[in-house]
Amino acid sequence: MTTTRPTAANWGSFAAAEPGLAGTVQARFEAFTHHVLATLRKDGSPRTTGLEVRFLDGELWFGMMPDSLKALDLRRDPRFALQANPGPGTGMGGGDVRIGGRAIEVDDPAVKGAYGEEAEPPEPFHLFRTELTEVVRTRVEDETCLVVETWKPGEPVRTLRRT
Repeated sequence: MTTTRPTAANWGSFAAAEPGLAGTVQARFEAFTHHVLATLRKDGSPRTTGLEVRFLDGELWFGMMPDSLKALDLRRDPRFALQANPGPGTGMGGGDVRIGGRAIEVDDPAVKGAYGEEAEPPEPFHLFRTELTEVVRTRVEDETCLVVETWKPGEPVRTLRRT
């Protein structure tokens, strides 16, 4: 019998599976307002843009201005990479954090209304719910060891240490 692993998970599933890493990752994103989103242009080349994100009701959400290029990119190809703002200087408290996945546009008026009440975005807006395919945290430990923690749906966190 073959067991298939899930290929994507929402934020709540990730947080339930790996609460320690999820808490650290969420704290890194909540420490600053603006982050960097990478999407794919029509010709397949990468596009990076600034983005604010929200963690609400077990989901990681992206809200965007109407017909913004990043929203149009995600409508065409939902794959994304999201890099947490590293903050000022070179300290990178909490490490370097990034998330890969797919962004699924939400048109349900009730869901958008609930998000709008909480996040208060300018109207109108695009709303995307994320499906995570990878979460990575990279940090330096004891000033001598590079530690890379990687999570993928259906797998435990894999930790690589390099000196």
